[in-house]
Amino acid sequence: MRRRLDRTAGRASAAVVAAGLALALAACGSAGGAKGGGSGGSGGKGGSTAPTVRLPKLSGQKLQVTAVWTGPERENFVKVLDEFERRTGAEVAFVPSGDDMAGFIGSKIAGGGPPDVAMLQQVGVLNEFAEKGWLKPLGAGAKAQLAKNYSKGWQDLGAHKGTPYGVYFKASNKSLVWYNAQAFDNAGAKEPTTWPDFVKAAEVISESGVEPVSVGGADGWTLTDWFENVYLSQAGPEKYDRLAQHKIKWTDPTVKQALNTLAQLFGRKDLLAGGGSGALQTDFPTSVTQTFSGGDAPKAAMVSSADFAAANITQTKAKVGTDAKVFAFPAVGGRSPVVTGGDVAVALKDGKASQALLTFLASTDAAKIWAQAGGFISPNKELDQAAYADDVMRKIAKALIAAGDEFRFDMSDQAPASFGGKPGQGEWKDLQDFLKDPKDIAGTQARLEKDAAKSFGR
Repeated sequence: MRRRLDRTAGRASAAVVAAGLALALAACGSAGGAKGGGSGGSGGKGGSTAPTVRLPKLSGQKLQVTAVWTGPERENFVKVLDEFERRTGAEVAFVPSGDDMAGFIGSKIAGGGPPDVAMLQQVGVLNEFAEKGWLKPLGAGAKAQLAKNYSKGWQDLGAHKGTPYGVYFKASNKSLVWYNAQAFDNAGAKEPTTWPDFVKAAEVISESGVEPVSVGGADGWTLTDWFENVYLSQAGPEKYDRLAQHKIKWTDPTVKQALNTLAQLFGRKDLLAGGGSGALQTDFPTSVTQTFSGGDAPKAAMVSSADFAAANITQTKAKVGTDAKVFAFPAVGGRSPVVTGGDVAVALKDGKASQALLTFLASTDAAKIWAQAGGFISPNKELDQAAYADDVMRKIAKALIAAGDEFRFDMSDQAPASFGGKPGQGEWKDLQDFLKDPKDIAGTQARLEKDAAKSFGR
């Protein structure tokens, strides 16, 4: 049976984070657009030109790295790998894993040819892989960078039974709503702070002739984010932790309450871009780009998405901070929720090159490269905030660092992969079915509980 997350890193009250985020986002409306920034790790704005970490020479060594990233995210990560190549002389090949990282790695392990380094999205998967003996512990260099640059909470998330295996290179704040400023202005809508105000704003925008909310339902993980934000705000952090570990059942009344709240949006065809059927055919990148494309006639006015949506926004003509603005996910209960996620680098093969890359990814040098490129925030507390490409990302990152260990990690990412991390099954599929039929609350709960019990082994 897989070991679930039971550390203090995700358990403390979210109040500090919520307050910090609210203060940070309050100033985002007047933020300037993206300022660009170079891709090199040893130059540009945001810090000294001298490298902060020493890496070995690895001429002739080859390294294979896998991640789920595509499009702009892949391009920006490759910039990081390019700098690692330049400094070490190693040859690095990027191999896309697809959304089913656990299945991809499992098949490579079975075939005897796993990649050297993988970027995992789920705490549950890291623990599963470590339990199976697939992961290699961090070397001295990576551990030194972690101790220097990361809070205890992030270090703990990358460990299993006290042994450090992973470096959280990329973090995400999943409790944000990005919106088309022109669409809001045309409708006379205001940034909502509560769920009722959010629904009301959507109705006002709908009356203006623009479909209000874009949902990327073709990718089931986007729906888990919707649920988690509503549930954390409404049921509170203690219930959130218990549900994340399956210590309460998905048939619990708190789950019913959260699904009923979501149904207020998912059950309104006039509030979803394309209605429920259209949302189920919309993938995540499209859910973002259709909100900021089309000039005065966008396909939607807002999209609930993490900070990394900024990378997709920059693929349109919209400018982050002026055309594309952001507010905190509205409070359903007493306060706005704050749910975080992250990508953790782990070594699947022993070797000097693998450990050198993990050391590099734990440094401020690597974080700075993607921060300058945009669409990225780092849990690296020593990264100079000036490195971020625009004021919006800078403020979101600052709120994350200011929170320390006071955060809640993505619930589905804490679950076994068979429940919380695979397309077409478990929570992803069950919430897609719910989006298709939001009236079937009891049936949705029953399916979620059946799948969770099977995956958690109880």
